[in-house]
Amino acid sequence: MITGTSRFEASAEEYTVAQAATALVEAFPTPTVGREDACRVYTPIGTPDFDLRITWRLVDGAPTDEPAAPKFTVLKMGEEALAAADMAYVQFACKSERLLNSSRVAHIVIGVEHWAVPTEPEGDVEALKDAYATVAHSVSLAMAKELGCEKNGGLPARPVLDPA
Repeated sequence: MITGTSRFEASAEEYTVAQAATALVEAFPTPTVGREDACRVYTPIGTPDFDLRITWRLVDGAPTDEPAAPKFTVLKMGEEALAAADMAYVQFACKSERLLNSSRVAHIVIGVEHWAVPTEPEGDVEALKDAYATVAHSVSLAMAKELGCEKNGGLPARPVLDPA
């Protein structure tokens, strides 16, 4: 749905959930300055270029503000979930033995973005929002499981796509 194709090229070997979780553990408890790549999705060589980036970052705490951009739909997943027709973010809290200071809670944001010059989305905007939110949820849940977060970081087993 997002890329318009059912085939993808592999990105580098270091782009795995396990590798991203290891990097997150090494960074904890300091919030990250920017976003770190978890993986990238590309369309096959010889087809129109499409770069979907899946990132992670550590933040100071639970979100307290409303989303700044009106293009986002707020969803009921984790601490905060936002979906748009070209990106989605899921933030969840993780308490885990894998984290150095396991008495502290890590606040993790997983982002999924179409990495390109901003353009108006083409196609069914609601379906695109659902697709981005589904990918963000899937990676967030995989990261929570890889980290051994209590109660999977409060994430549901399936994505919640109804607006909050």
